[in-house]
Amino acid sequence: MSSRHKLREMGMSALYQSFLLNKDIKQCVYDISENNEIDPFLYTITIDAITYKDTYIEAINRALRDDWEFHRLGYVEQAILVMAACELDLGVSPKQIVVDEAVILAKKYCDEETYKLINGVLDHL
Repeated sequence: MSSRHKLREMGMSALYQSFLLNKDIKQCVYDISENNEIDPFLYTITIDAITYKDTYIEAINRALRDDWEFHRLGYVEQAILVMAACELDLGVSPKQIVVDEAVILAKKYCDEETYKLINGVLDHL
C-alpha cells in the first residue's frame, strides 16, 4: 500500500468526521495523525479541500444525475468526492490515479455499488 493511499484513507476519515460531527477539519486531521506534523499531501486533501468545499460541491452537483444532490449522499461518499475533487482541482496527482484511489476507497468503505457513482462523478470533473 502506497503511503499516499494511507494518507488518502486518513484524509477521508478526517473529512468524514468533519462532515458528520460538524467539527473543525484541523482538529479532525490532528486527531487521526500519528504525530503533530501534518504531511503536506494530507493537509492539501483535507484542509484545502474544506477551504474550497463549496466550489467542489457545486461541481459535484453538476456531475450528479438531475435527481440527486450532494447533500443526499452519505458522509463517506461526500468525503471521498470532495477529497478527490480537491486533488483533481489542485493537480496534485494524475486524474486516473485520483479516480482509481477514490474507487478503491468506495469499494472498501461504501455500499457495494457506490464505487460506480464515485467513478462516474469523478469522470465528469
